[in-house]
Amino acid sequence: MARTAGRLTDGSRITDYLSLGVVAKTFPKALVEDVLRRTGKASERQRDLPAHVVVYYVIALALYMQASYREVLRCLLEGVQWLRNEDVDAKVAVRSSISQARIRLGWEPIRQLHDEIVQPIATEATKGAWFRQWRVVSLDGSALDLADEASNVAAFGKQPCKAGMETAYPSIRFLSLVENGTHVLFGSRMGPYAMGELTLAEEVVPHLKAGMLCLADRGFYSFKTWRMAKETGAQLVWRMKKSNTLAREEELEDGSFLSRVYESQNDQKQKRNGVVVRVVEYTLEGLADAEPIYRLLTTILDPGLAPAAELAALYHERWEIETAFDEFKTHLRGRQMNLRSKTPDLVIQEFYGMLMAHFAIRGLMHEAALKEGVDPDRLSFMHAVRVIRRKMTRFASLPPSGLARIPRKRAARTPG
Repeated sequence: MARTAGRLTDGSRITDYLSLGVVAKTFPKALVEDVLRRTGKASERQRDLPAHVVVYYVIALALYMQASYREVLRCLLEGVQWLRNEDVDAKVAVRSSISQARIRLGWEPIRQLHDEIVQPIATEATKGAWFRQWRVVSLDGSALDLADEASNVAAFGKQPCKAGMETAYPSIRFLSLVENGTHVLFGSRMGPYAMGELTLAEEVVPHLKAGMLCLADRGFYSFKTWRMAKETGAQLVWRMKKSNTLAREEELEDGSFLSRVYESQNDQKQKRNGVVVRVVEYTLEGLADAEPIYRLLTTILDPGLAPAAELAALYHERWEIETAFDEFKTHLRGRQMNLRSKTPDLVIQEFYGMLMAHFAIRGLMHEAALKEGVDPDRLSFMHAVRVIRRKMTRFASLPPSGLARIPRKRAARTPG
């Protein structure tokens, strides 16, 4: 029997059936549309690029950083060739139409979708994700360069460099939590480069939850940030500058001691409103560049639950976040050194789209690691990116609700 290509009903658009199979599993169309409604960004009329399609397109931009805006859209639409016939032509929108669609969408629904979906994913079977009963996460920050546009410079500023000069491009500063075992970046927030990490931390640490154990470097300690993080119910192991004075109130059997931290020097002198902490101090012998002493503060007051030697070893796993940032900033972007959006709102949109793309990739890698019974760290992030790029157009033809709803003539040709 001769086969004829499946076709859309009159009035349907190919973009109605466009779904990125690689990311649609992570960001289901129903949830995307729900977020669009709640943020007031749902399409009010039929468009060539409706809002839910633009959401997937923003995520796809991060997977094709080397391609133009139109080429990214063309790449996605190639996956619906099996639906085409003489009466259906998948036209790639012009650059201005794509930009207008992104502007209509804005950054609010993208960040909302990010906040609701991008969360830690490790299970009890995930290797390297746990310290005793706690899920290990780390807190740190970095920067990203932007397109050199006047509006971006005005909104985000540039990084200072030597001799009072500035870098060539404007930059954003961002802060994230990372699930160490899976490299999932979550709770991320961004701002102008001049914004301090402690200021951003006040927006990020509320994403901690009970059952987590958070590692952080000495630059993040302040009484306010520590208290905010502690109130989430998470356990903390943060480094503290050795210049801070800490009284030894009680010596513990593992060599650590109990002390108190205070909001101000006056409170410390008066010994009022102090917060009890456990202090672990240690040295690293045999390392030429090691510092004379390392000092950790922790909310885990019982040494039986977390001995000092184990916490000292655990703290240095904080560097896992640097690997996650390298995936996000270098491997995902490739040679594209700057975010390409030319207005501040679209910079924010692109930033959270990149985080969502990274999360989708890491989710697939985590599934593969569980299936093979290996640590997710052993899998190649770049290999996963290449596979997803190859498969993107193949799976783009799958409608969000399944093939059964696609109207056909007779025996329609199957995709692929």
